[in-house]
Amino acid sequence: MSTHIFLAVQAGGGGMGWLGIAPLILIFAVFYLLLILPQQRRQKKWQAMLGALKTGDKVVTSGGLRGTVIALKDDAIHLRVPPDNLRVEVTKASVMQVTTSEEEAKGK
Repeated sequence: MSTHIFLAVQAGGGGMGWLGIAPLILIFAVFYLLLILPQQRRQKKWQAMLGALKTGDKVVTSGGLRGTVIALKDDAIHLRVPPDNLRVEVTKASVMQVTTSEEEAKGK
């Protein structure tokens, strides 16, 4: 008689496996939609912004430096930083924002 109970529990356990995994799949889907996907979009947008850098662009670095791009290298850029027109070399990865002339006109 104990063998029959064991087989019945085993047969019913297959359905419980899917019910046990369903919340994990749902949690992963929510994390993907709320955290991973937006981060990937931001990363692509940032990479495109770095690829479009050109001399004359005004940028802000992650360290808070504001300057104008005067030269581009493979992995670095040269900035002219006011008020003394210092020339500073920073990595491209440190550029957080590009300020265009249209944005400056709106600010004035």
